[in-house]
Formats: sequence, structure tokens, C-alpha cells
Amino acid sequence: MGVQELADLNERFEFAHPSDVLAWVDERFGAGAAQMSSFGLEDVALFDMFWRINPQARLITLDTWRLPTETYTVMDQTRLRYNAGIEVYQPDPAAVAGMVAEHGFNLFYRGREHRLTCCHVRKVEPMGRALAGIDAWITGLRRDQGMERNNIGIVEWEEPRASYKINPLANWTFEEVRNYVEEHAVPYNELHDKNYPSIGCAPCTRAVEPGEDPRSGRWWWESDPSAKECGLHLVALEAAS
Repeated sequence: MGVQELADLNERFEFAHPSDVLAWVDERFGAGAAQMSSFGLEDVALFDMFWRINPQARLITLDTWRLPTETYTVMDQTRLRYNAGIEVYQPDPAAVAGMVAEHGFNLFYRGREHRLTCCHVRKVEPMGRALAGIDAWITGLRRDQGMERNNIGIVEWEEPRASYKINPLANWTFEEVRNYVEEHAVPYNELHDKNYPSIGCAPCTRAVEPGEDPRSGRWWWESDPSAKECGLHLVALEAAS
């Protein structure tokens, strides 16, 4: 896919319903496409759409071993609701053991460098294995999540991973996502009802106050509000900046 075709696709899908984007992904990439999910509100809405197009749609998730109980609950609910064979990737046990031995169990509270080390071991490295051989991966990123996500495209090319990154919800709002979930009775993470718009690992996520940025509850102890990323999405975000 060349630069012009990529631009044409983004123009075509800019105001399209996410289901139309997913239908194109399924037709274009087939089993070479998969959704990467952390089972947040955006992810469960997307999978409901994807499943309606293809009941064998691939769903991949990362179990960091530090997730909230509520995340495991909605993971099980999704498995039962859609009869989904969720592909679960986990960290390398030896890498986790080495990290903990050197830096401690809760190293992330001691600074961004340590936090990114933990994110790399528990998220980035497993995701690299998960996406090996994937032609296109689907995310729940939205532009109004702010900060580094303001300029994401609906269809992006990630050169380092040699794969397409698809953001069908790029121009949706949180309210639109929630409305879809409610209208279709989609199982969702109950933490969203407790002012958690963005949910990651349990020790790295808190509820947000009214008026706060939706991602301010992630790694809230860090002073730089523009650095609320774990590394999973930085390839495309850095290319777009």
C-alpha cells in the first residue's frame, strides 16, 4: 500500500461508521487481521462490531499479571458472550523475575524510566510476540483521548512492525462509545462506572476527577502529563508527530 492509497483510505473512512472500517479490514486482511484489546470500553464496543461481521474474528490481549479483577471479569464475560477464543499473551517469567530482583516489585513508582522498564517487560515485549505475523491490528484509540493521540489516522502503516494499524474509533467520542455499549448490551469493565475512563494495570490506574484529562488516572504520579503512554502505541504516534 503506497502513500497515496493510505491517504485515500483515510479520506474514505474519515466519516465512516467503525463497522464499515472493520468490514473493509476483514475483507482485505482476513485472518491476518486481529484486534488488540485491553477490554476497555472502546475495545469491547469494537469487538462487538467486529464479531457481528466475522464471528471468528481474532481477539488478542495482554495479561500483565497486574490487571484489576474487573478486567479479568469482563475478559471472561466476553469469552462466554461471543464464544471467543481469546489469544492471551503474557510476559516472559524470567524477564519479570530479573526485573523484580533488580528493581523491586513496584519499581514504576520510582520514576518514568523505571515505569517504562516495567511496561516494556509486561506489555511491549509480549505484544511484539502477539503481533508477529499479523498484517493489520485493530485498536480502540480515539483522538479525543488527547495528548499524543490527537492526530492519529484511521489507517496507519507501522514500518518497524511492517503492519497496518487500524483505529476505527478515531473520530468517536467517549459518549458515542458508551451509547453503543449500552444499546447493544455489551459486557464492559465495571470500573468505568467508578470514574475510570482509562484502565491499565491495577497499581498504575486511579479514578479521575470531574474535568480531568481522561488519561490523567494513568501513572498519575508522573509530572509530565504529555507522557501518558506505555510504549504499545508509540511507533505510530511518533511517526505522526
